[in-house]
Parts: sequence; C-alpha cells; structure tokens
Amino acid sequence: MAQIETSVQIAAPAELVFAFFVPQRMPYWYGAEMEARIEVQGGASDFAVAQKVRVTGRVGRREVSHTAVVTAFHQGRLFEWRFEDRYGVKGLERWDLERVNAPPSAVVPQTAVRMRSDYALPGALGKAMDRFVTRHAVARRNQDYLLRLKRLAEHGPPE
Repeated sequence: MAQIETSVQIAAPAELVFAFFVPQRMPYWYGAEMEARIEVQGGASDFAVAQKVRVTGRVGRREVSHTAVVTAFHQGRLFEWRFEDRYGVKGLERWDLERVNAPPSAVVPQTAVRMRSDYALPGALGKAMDRFVTRHAVARRNQDYLLRLKRLAEHGPPE
C-alpha cells in the first residue's frame, strides 16, 4: 500500500479552514480539475462518521467515480474517509488540521493542514504503475488540492 503525505500552512484559523470540509464547498478545492460532485447519503448538508459519500467527475471524456465512507470526523481538526472505485483501487484519505503557535506579533492565526493518501492498486501491473507513475501524480494532485484550499481559506483570488 502506498502512503503519500502532503502539507500546507494556511494563514487562517482552523475553524475557517474546516468550513471548506462540507459537501457543498469541498468540490471548490477537492477534485476541481475534474469538476467533482460530492453526493452525501440522504442528502445531508454535513459529513458524519459512517456516512456514505459518492464523488463523481470527468477526466477527459470519461466519467470517474468512487464511493467513500466517512471513518473519522472531528469538527475543526480531522476528516477521513475510506474509498473504493469500480477498478478496485482502495484506500483512505485523511486531513488533519492543527493550530500553529504563531509569534505574538502575528495578526492572523495559522493552521497546518496535513493530507494523507493511502491506497492500493490491484494486480501486478497496478503495483508497477504505482511505483513509476501514480505515486508521483497523487503527490502532485494532493499538493494542488491543498494549495487551492489555502487560496480559498485565505480569501485569495480564484484560479
């Protein structure tokens, strides 16, 4: 199983950053390149542990999707889900938010966001592809996600 960790420091309080971890705002930064749609079981407006979530979007002309189950959720601190797609890719994505001790002269609170992706591609070909292609693409994609989240949370201009 591959494990990719990415992090970013955001000039905003953790509560504000975590406001982007709701089904209606998450697509602005998570999966934006594929115009992701996040559908929550029962149409809920917030995530909750044990809830099923469907993430769909388009990559080129192909529709892609995976189903996730929320496995951890602590308001302002932690969001995690386990997923599986129709090709047999299974894994976990986890976001930890932590207040950073800023110097007393700092005007804006700081939040460190760590994103972890654990996943396994099926078969021998999948394992080889992961080593040479997928792991680098996931690291780059996750960094892009966190930079979009940073821009939004810091009220930066849209891309």
